[in-house]
Amino acid sequence: MMNYGISQAILVSGESGAGKTESTKMLMQYLAFMGGKVESGGRSVQQQVLESNPVLEAFGNAKTVRNNNSSRFGKFVELQFDQNGKISGAAIRTYLLERSRVCQISDPERNYHCFYMLCAAPPEDRERYKLGDASLFHYLNQSNCIKLDGMDDSSEYIATRRAMDIVGISSDEQDAIFRVVAAILHLGNVEFSEGSEADSSVPKDDKSQFHLRTAAELFMCDEKSLEESLCKRVMVTRGESIVRNLDSRAAALSRDALARIVYSRLFDWLVNKINTTIGQDPTSKLLIGVLDIYGFESFKTNSFEQFCINLTNEKLQQHFNQHVFKMEQEEYTKEEIDWSYIQFVDNQDILDLIEKKPGGIIALLDETCMLRNSNHEIFAEKLYQKFKDNPHFSRPKFSRSDFTIHHYAGNVTYQTDLFLDKNIDYAVNEHQDLLHASTCPFVSSLFPPSEESTKSSKSTKFTSIGSSFKQQLQGLLETLSGTEPHYMRCIKPNNVLKPAIFENSNVLQQLRCGGVLEAIRISCLGYPTRRTFEEFVDRFSVLRPEVLGLRYDEVTATNMLLEKVNLTGYQFLS
Repeated sequence: MMNYGISQAILVSGESGAGKTESTKMLMQYLAFMGGKVESGGRSVQQQVLESNPVLEAFGNAKTVRNNNSSRFGKFVELQFDQNGKISGAAIRTYLLERSRVCQISDPERNYHCFYMLCAAPPEDRERYKLGDASLFHYLNQSNCIKLDGMDDSSEYIATRRAMDIVGISSDEQDAIFRVVAAILHLGNVEFSEGSEADSSVPKDDKSQFHLRTAAELFMCDEKSLEESLCKRVMVTRGESIVRNLDSRAAALSRDALARIVYSRLFDWLVNKINTTIGQDPTSKLLIGVLDIYGFESFKTNSFEQFCINLTNEKLQQHFNQHVFKMEQEEYTKEEIDWSYIQFVDNQDILDLIEKKPGGIIALLDETCMLRNSNHEIFAEKLYQKFKDNPHFSRPKFSRSDFTIHHYAGNVTYQTDLFLDKNIDYAVNEHQDLLHASTCPFVSSLFPPSEESTKSSKSTKFTSIGSSFKQQLQGLLETLSGTEPHYMRCIKPNNVLKPAIFENSNVLQQLRCGGVLEAIRISCLGYPTRRTFEEFVDRFSVLRPEVLGLRYDEVTATNMLLEKVNLTGYQFLS
């Protein structure tokens, strides 16, 4: 970077559990050491960047089937450097936090680490938030995995609080953060039963009423207002407000929607706080970006999250193809090098299938979300009709709503049941109004007045998570296009998460799907290392010192050096 004045990017990729996050941490430690500079406050930028890792891991990582510390969000860390090669600023961008995990987990997975940490906090903290063992909470006990081998939630809680201190989160802010985390846990324990009115609902029993009251206390909002925001909806028709009751099932869905949006806003606040504290350098001309993003995923059940994750990997694979294959061969053609064109798999057709506008899967999903009384079966039928002749799309036999995409890394079948719900990004107006009115400034700040509420309207503008994520990805790729990329492929040696086991066929499949074998093939047939004539002479003039003394031009000097060492098989083009 300093030698040539070109910003750099390191793209860390691989399957879930292959070691991307740990590799990224080691990269960051190395870059922080090489570019370290102590700030006037005694707290260095690099130290704050490093300590942001445990904070974001606590709130954004969880145990999955494949990985005990799986990142459930993507992260791009941008380190900015001054003219002396010292870190002068930084920014962290995050992508697509897995919201659904807050309310729904399957065995043997876990929810986000912070929930278990808080339940294992010192007694005074647990008492303050009225918490018991993690196994007592619905959002955590859906899985039998409460304790994680090799992880002490109690000590991790202390370490996370210490890291929060370093990244500039005050003790009052930390208290407010964990109040919100505790409130979400209590909210999840509120169950509903049928009310006295038709299709109405009320808290099921005294236990549910206790958790409702505790959640309201922690959110610092009115208990009755919280209950009504979960059990009722206000509809505005022709200027008239109509209160509609929700049945017990709808009330439970409302509860989960509130928990998801609160956690999502909390995570966004943490990222923004860290960025504000670290600060960016507007005068910096050079940066090193490190991308740690989820690997390709294919499970027994694949929902909207896996769809977005695999879109990300398709985009990154295209970026890899563009730089390693297309640009390499275009350079050879431009320089008129004797060269046999190498065919490689181009995934542009798959990307068109997913994101083309109009007519791609995301566009059809948005279109379905905006229709009244639409459902996932209507969405699936649109896909079947549109892509029946597409070679990268298929409909599984005996399925009414699933679809399969033939990704570069393999076929993945997606279940559309929750695609529509997960693609809609908004806070229910009743939830928005409730928490904006909280007497806790922190909670209130998570829910600033929305455009709809300022217009006194109860209508909710649809915002597509899929389309927003597509735009985020485009912005990331534009940033990467201004850098010299370096690709780090993390390979998972086995699927049992144990050392000293190497599964040959599994490793070979990862190398093949990641384009590593293809990259090696093209490198062997091509010329992967290139230098200008000036650089070549500067580097190898020691082999024939007279080329410098006689002041030959670089082209002539290069030719003399090649003749000196009797090198054969090269092409010399002036």
